[in-house]
Amino acid sequence: MTVEAAARATAAPAPLDVDRIAAEFPILAREVGGKPLTYLDSAATAQKPRAVLDALHSALAEHNANVHRGVYPLAQESTALFEGARRTVAEWIGAAYEEVVFTKNVTEAINLVAYSWGRANVGPGDRVLITEMEHHSNIVPWQLLARERGAELRYVPVTADGRLDLDALDRELAQSPALVGVVHISNTLGTINDVETIVARAHRMGARVLVDGAQAAPHLPIDVKAIDADFYAFTGHKAYGPTGIGVLFAKRELLEEMPPFLAGGDMISRVDLQESTWNQVPWKFEAGTTPFAEAIALAAALDWMGGIGMDAIAAHEADVVSYAVDRLGEVPGLRIFGPTAQPRGTGVSFALEGVHPHDVAEILGRDGVCIRAGHHCTQPLMRRLGVPATSRASFAVHNKRADVDRLVDGLAEVRRIFGLS
Repeated sequence: MTVEAAARATAAPAPLDVDRIAAEFPILAREVGGKPLTYLDSAATAQKPRAVLDALHSALAEHNANVHRGVYPLAQESTALFEGARRTVAEWIGAAYEEVVFTKNVTEAINLVAYSWGRANVGPGDRVLITEMEHHSNIVPWQLLARERGAELRYVPVTADGRLDLDALDRELAQSPALVGVVHISNTLGTINDVETIVARAHRMGARVLVDGAQAAPHLPIDVKAIDADFYAFTGHKAYGPTGIGVLFAKRELLEEMPPFLAGGDMISRVDLQESTWNQVPWKFEAGTTPFAEAIALAAALDWMGGIGMDAIAAHEADVVSYAVDRLGEVPGLRIFGPTAQPRGTGVSFALEGVHPHDVAEILGRDGVCIRAGHHCTQPLMRRLGVPATSRASFAVHNKRADVDRLVDGLAEVRRIFGLS
């Protein structure tokens, strides 16, 4: 989705029964210290609606059997549900069925590309281009690859307003990098990158492109064909699904050419004493027993979001985030990092002058307001921003303006405790 498309999707907030939606999350009924739980850390991991919990329970309690192995009814049921989940994911992102590889998470998906495609296509003197706003998961695999292969790792800088320097991108693309890695939505800044434009520019210069969609998949409609990225990855637990399941989309012709990443189990066609042959894609990249129950629950999460409507989710979240930016702007001594205007992502990073982010999060947490504090796995970006860490409130479809008010009230208490008010 382009920035312009995101703006259209969030231009007219659709009314949602947020109280009803929140009631579908059992954990949100909890109290902390006698106060209601206000969960504002969905960028780290999303809470799970009952539909997902029920799907996971059903997969294990009613259909549990290893997939692709048995011919008895339980095994056939489990395999059908697992491969049905793959079809659900493929339809959700606009991919072909065989272009969906299940991984452990988005980190493993990126490592798969770096180890398999990277080691076959990146050599001495080649360039890999990523950005200063990348998560460590889209930095460290390329550092390892560059060191091993004698390649050069380059970065697109971030501007003062938290966006990519597109002029610098064009200068780097003129050097014909082998691959460009870019985050769809920054987990720290909330910046929505215009990935369609970035991919088109990179392809004109002969580069392959990997998009980290971990923060986009729960919040925006994803169409990998429109984006035209060669690789697109996201993780299940941030999209209301369980942990232990991620997705790598890759164009089929690339998967066909890529060597296996891990060996054993389902990725094998035939094993002889000295050599083996591989299964067809996508199973060539799914070694061992795959997380089939988690995949089934991920499909349930996507169906659950689809039942609400991604445009409605995006519109509602845009309203809550805009309200949060306005309210946080009222807090004395508070600085927001990244874009403040829509379209932007659902994570809002900030610093409160005179208070360490960990202290902010700890004091808020006493009253059940859950936010993240730290470098958010973006240490190079933190150094670019000139801070060691930030506080981050990140919003989901179950949040509403009252949650923002609780956050702001809590920040007033933080300031009182530290003698700032």
